[in-house]
Order: sequence, then C-alpha cells, then structure tokens
Amino acid sequence: MGLWMLLLLHLHLGNAHWGEATGISLSAPSSVSISSINLEHTLSFQPGPQTPSDAQFMVEVVRSRKQLWKPVPACVALRAGQTCDLTRAFKDPFDHYVARVQAFTATQRSSWTVSDSFLPLSDTVIGPPDIAVSGCGNCLILHLTLPEVLASEHLKDSHTDLVFHVRRTRDGAEFTLHMPYSEETVISYLQTGVEYCVTASVKPHFSKAIPSEAQCAFTSPPPRNSLRHRGGQSPAHQSMRPNWKESWIKEGRS
Repeated sequence: MGLWMLLLLHLHLGNAHWGEATGISLSAPSSVSISSINLEHTLSFQPGPQTPSDAQFMVEVVRSRKQLWKPVPACVALRAGQTCDLTRAFKDPFDHYVARVQAFTATQRSSWTVSDSFLPLSDTVIGPPDIAVSGCGNCLILHLTLPEVLASEHLKDSHTDLVFHVRRTRDGAEFTLHMPYSEETVISYLQTGVEYCVTASVKPHFSKAIPSEAQCAFTSPPPRNSLRHRGGQSPAHQSMRPNWKESWIKEGRS
C-alpha cells in the first residue's frame, strides 16, 4: 500500500509541475491498456474528447522497485492511433510496472491517464508451439517446437509442460493429456486406420497460453472407401483453426 501511495503522490506532483508550465486544459487520454504476446508488450490508448488534431502524446513508465517515472524514448511524441512498444521498458518480467499517457500541444497539456498495474510474466500470453503429426500404426507421433520466448534468459531454465487435446474425427470422442515437453512425443493406444486431430498448448506456470492450430493425421492408412475429399489437402496434416494470433487480437479488440 505504501508503494502505491507514493506513486499516486508522485503522479499528483508531476501533474502540478506540468500544470504550472503550460496549464492543464486538454482532455486526458482514455482506454489506456497494455497487451502482451510472448513478452512483447504494447500500450494503446484513445485521445480524449475534443483533442485537437495537432496534439501529441507522451508515455512514461514506473516500476515498483524504482518509484520514478521515466519517459519511453520512442514514445514521447506519438500521434493519435499510434501505439507504444514497452518491451524494452519492461525489462524485468518479475517486476510490476505502470504506464501513463499525457496529451500535449505547444501551449496545452492534459492530466495523465494511468494504466492498470502490469506484471509481464503473468500478464503476457504465450503463443502456441509448432506441431506436426504423423501416424505410427496405433499411435501418433508429434514433432514439436516451442515458442522462442521460452528460450529467453528469464525462462530458459523453467520446466515446460504441454497440454494436448486429442479428438477422434469419426465421432468426436476426445481426451486431454498433460505431458512434459519433448521435441518428439508419442500418443499411444489409439485405433488403427482412424483419423485424430491434435492441438497443443504450453502450460506455463505464470502465464496464459494459446493453443496451436489443430493438426490431423491417420494412425495408419485407412481403408480406401473411408477417404474423404479434402479439397486437395493431404490427410496427414491439416489445419482446423484460424491463425491464432489474428484470432487472439480480434477477440481482444471485440
């Protein structure tokens, strides 16, 4: 509680300083939010009502361990509709950060609008692993590649588990497996000559994760009369979901 009281006091004093210099008369920015995928952080905002077209916007950040607002060098003269990349500003994924945005012109400024507290490691979304599926008789072989962020300095030593969702195409029967990461994983005890679809997602200890596109394969070659026309796609590897990043962004904006 003491930390955030200090931050609020600093925010008030900061606003008073700018008010003495130019006068606070512009509408404050609104909808200040931070989104994050694979520890790449982006701040977005909306201009306040009746903000003039020549207004620019400044972004500052503070971390809980420093208690000092600092401008983000690349985000001191933003225009309406632009975003601010906070990836470098939020260097420590284990620390809490807050950002704030102010509108200004040559003669006027707004009050600051402050974001919610942001903890990179728990507030980021981990993207899906790459997955390829092939049959091996009564089993499936999965070849997996983790998102690059999991090899970063802060996460490379963490234990990574994966969640697999398996669905039998014929009747929709499904089950879920939790397994430690391996570049090659085998799902055994399946029916021969049957198609299964598999999605995979990282099971991070602190973060949210997005599942991969579903990949489908037959455990072994099916009877010829059970093959279905698939518009030229190979039955061994097929996508059942839209692009994960586009879907996540659209859902976040809706």
